[in-house]
Amino acid sequence: MIGKLSGRIDYRGEDHVLLDVRGVGYMVYCSERTLAGLPAAGEAVALYTDLMVREDLLQLYGFPSLVEKEWHRLLLTVQGVGAKAALAILGALGPDGVSRAIALGDWNSIKAARGIGPKTAQRVVNELKDKAPAIMAMGEARRAEITEVIDPPESAAPPPAARPAAPAPSGNAQAEALSALGNLGYAPGEAAGAVAQAAGEDPQAETAALIRAALKLLAPKG
Repeated sequence: MIGKLSGRIDYRGEDHVLLDVRGVGYMVYCSERTLAGLPAAGEAVALYTDLMVREDLLQLYGFPSLVEKEWHRLLLTVQGVGAKAALAILGALGPDGVSRAIALGDWNSIKAARGIGPKTAQRVVNELKDKAPAIMAMGEARRAEITEVIDPPESAAPPPAARPAAPAPSGNAQAEALSALGNLGYAPGEAAGAVAQAAGEDPQAETAALIRAALKLLAPKG
């Protein structure tokens, strides 16, 4: 299994790139969003890849992040969603958009992807609502790791007067809130939907605030 390729872009097509890895050329299919973010021909790039094996064909699909690759693999488990359809969904929404659409049950956003009809969009939401939180948590954890890497050490920090008035919230807040709601007995799908809605209403919310807001959303109405 080819899981990742690092090389130079030899050629860019409408739906793929030819990646030169030490003299061997790999044709890697990518979403429009991924292609738009890649550098020009001759530049170095690294892509996570998934190899699709058919009776008469081998195709590599490329992704800029491991989270997006895992979303592609999960989308493929839905009846009627093939590799290119999964790419179309990710190209239209991006991994964060797919997470939010599934968590909120917003199948109309999924339907906006090229070639995706309403029935398929509804199946994506219904079949993945309880599986999505694991990948959503992976994405939040990854963002937290990146934030820790790019933040300057304390010794290199600007003087207090130059610092922002309020610190940025933890990148792992949504993952921690999902975990807490799961421990309280809420199903993954309903917990993910409440956390996504709470985070959308207050993007700066910390873990505790997200949990409180999600619990209010999950409380019985009436």
